[in-house]
Amino acid sequence: MLALIGISAYAIGNGALFWALRYLPATTVSFMMSGSPILILLAAILVLKEFPTRWQLLGVVITVFGGSLFFAPGFQSNEPLGLAIATVGLVGFTTFGIVGRSVARDKRTSTVILTGLPLAIGGGLLLVIGFAIEGWPVLHPTAWLIIAWLAIVNTAFAYTLYNHALRSITALEMNVILNLSPLGTALLAAVVLDESFSSVQILGIATVVLGVSLVQVAGNKRKVALHAA
Repeated sequence: MLALIGISAYAIGNGALFWALRYLPATTVSFMMSGSPILILLAAILVLKEFPTRWQLLGVVITVFGGSLFFAPGFQSNEPLGLAIATVGLVGFTTFGIVGRSVARDKRTSTVILTGLPLAIGGGLLLVIGFAIEGWPVLHPTAWLIIAWLAIVNTAFAYTLYNHALRSITALEMNVILNLSPLGTALLAAVVLDESFSSVQILGIATVVLGVSLVQVAGNKRKVALHAA
């Protein structure tokens, strides 16, 4: 299961994501990824037997709708190969979320092992494929610093927190929270790169935040009720 987590998350999920960006703009890829809660919702019901409340279902619909509002203006569907690759990545991330939640929920191993071993397997496989296809990269020292930041903070630290959180929250709740990530990136770009948003995109951000909040609040209320019972 740890090998499946590593291959689905890093070799397939992240590999396909960055590969798709060669053919599609980031907005199009983000638009597709914003629909991932639907896949997670269905897979969690079928595999994990984790059934959302009615309010959580409403929250998922609101979240996906808000993501569509934000990313739809930049969506391009004129590159079928890129769309197919991004879809494979979406399936990889869905598998990662479901299997990771199963292992974390049952506390079959520690958070460090759940993070480190899949990363070594999936990341190592992707690294071998990268060397075989592209060769050893020649990068500027600044680029190596960026890679180090991505490896330590965005990957090792972030996925450790992610896997630890999966011990107590469902795959759906975690995946919905992750829908805030591209919006946070867009907001940061607005500050750093002076990029502006349309009124529809601002409405989309507010809608996503509302949907995410609804899913989390409904989930917390159910946990409190179950604990009291």
